[in-house]
Parts: sequence; C-alpha cells; structure tokens
Amino acid sequence: MPEIEEIKRRRKKLGITQKKLAELLGVSQPLIARIESGSIDPKLSLVKKIFSVLEMYEGRINAGNIMHSPVKFVYPETTVKDVIEMMRIDGISQMPVITNNRPAGSITESSIVKIILSKGLDARDLKVRDCMEEPFPAVSPEEGLETISKMLLNSPALLVIEDGEIAGIITKHDVMKALKSE
Repeated sequence: MPEIEEIKRRRKKLGITQKKLAELLGVSQPLIARIESGSIDPKLSLVKKIFSVLEMYEGRINAGNIMHSPVKFVYPETTVKDVIEMMRIDGISQMPVITNNRPAGSITESSIVKIILSKGLDARDLKVRDCMEEPFPAVSPEEGLETISKMLLNSPALLVIEDGEIAGIITKHDVMKALKSE
C-alpha cells in the first residue's frame, strides 16, 4: 500500500483540490487537510478509498493535467502592436486580457486581423481595450477532456481557475498533445 505522505503529492499532481477530493470521498475538506498534514491517523478503509479515487483520476485526462502555465496575458492598456510582438515571440495565438487579476477579455490573432481589416494598419496603435473580445470560458482543474473538447469547439482557449486565480490556459493544441501522449 502506498504511504499516506503520497496523498498530497498525487492529489496536487492531478490538479485536484482538497475540497474536490473531500467531495469525491464524502468527507470534509478539513479532514483531508489533517490527513495530509499528518495530524491525524486515518482509518485504513479511508486511506484505501482515497488511493482508489486518486488511481481513478490518474488514468483520466483533465484540465489540470494538460493546462499550460504560467499564462501569458496582457492588460487593456497594452497596444495591439505590442500584443502582435508578444504573440510572435512566444509563439501563441491568443491571450487573456487581465484587469485586477481577473479576466476582462481576450485578444486573438483573428481579432487582430479583423481590426486591421476594418481600420487599416493604424489599428496597431489601438489599445487592447478597444478591440478585445469576451473573456475565455473558465474550467476547474478537475474538468474532464470531453467537456474541455466541447468547449473548445466554440472558443480558442479556456482558462483554468483554481481558488479564484488563473492557474493555466488550455488550447486545442494542448488537447492534441494530451491525446498524442495517451
């Protein structure tokens, strides 16, 4: 049987929060925290159940497994010209727009091409706030591949949000990489 100390490491590697693990087990989050900290000695049956749930998730592709982190982002005050340069250097085609550490919108290669087609090359001097689109949809790190794939049919990217913070970003490319490695 694996050691109890492995629970936290395996849970974090899977991108499962203590709260989510507790929900899956039908116990409280503080109990999971106490087990992981070593402050209590849990029943063998609970330990077996925890490892069973972790093993089930280890065979499953989820947002936490495939997200790209850290997330490259821009502010509404950033110029389109600067966004183009950042995308070129980083080899990316979309970025979230952030205000006060929260998603405020998004900018993509497509939205940049549209604005340049409608306003000409001078559009490069516009601020992102003048041409950004809706924020990317958000998912939790536990979200499964099927839901992620369906959501990506209608959006160029998804943000992975954990504890109210942006933990990662997922694109169609990330899904393809995950499927290749399966």
